[in-house]
Amino acid sequence: MGQFDAFVALLDYPVYVVTAAAEQEHAGCLVGFAGQCSIHPPRFAVWISKANRTHAVASRSQVLVVHLLPTHRHDLAELFGGRTGDDVDKFAVAAWEAGPYGVPVLTGAMAWFAGRILDRADWGDHVGFLLEPLDAEAVSSGSPLTFRNVQDIDAGHPA
Repeated sequence: MGQFDAFVALLDYPVYVVTAAAEQEHAGCLVGFAGQCSIHPPRFAVWISKANRTHAVASRSQVLVVHLLPTHRHDLAELFGGRTGDDVDKFAVAAWEAGPYGVPVLTGAMAWFAGRILDRADWGDHVGFLLEPLDAEAVSSGSPLTFRNVQDIDAGHPA
């Protein structure tokens, strides 16, 4: 795996905060594995670690909201990536409002979209969620927070 690890070390890509809601329960986490996977029809896939509390809530959700963070919102990445919902109510700390299907939409995101979950696939230590976009908003322009920007964050749960 040494050469694959070297390949992956060269990559830099946006990170996202994914939020979910089910039965009045909210959850959210920082996600590095995500991307558009179809143009016609439009589809996006996000992979959520099974170790993460958000996985349990997302597994019962109909819709997920995917947030793109601006570079100056490292604090949101730290909250959703470095803290676990088992120990802290992230939504008591972060500013948000209810979005489609009651899923939290974070106030500090530069853009977000809500996606209906069409499929789930178990791919090892992560589960992939295939999303059909329902609603979206681009709040601001600029550069998104990337994987390299958040390497200093220790995961709230080990991967």
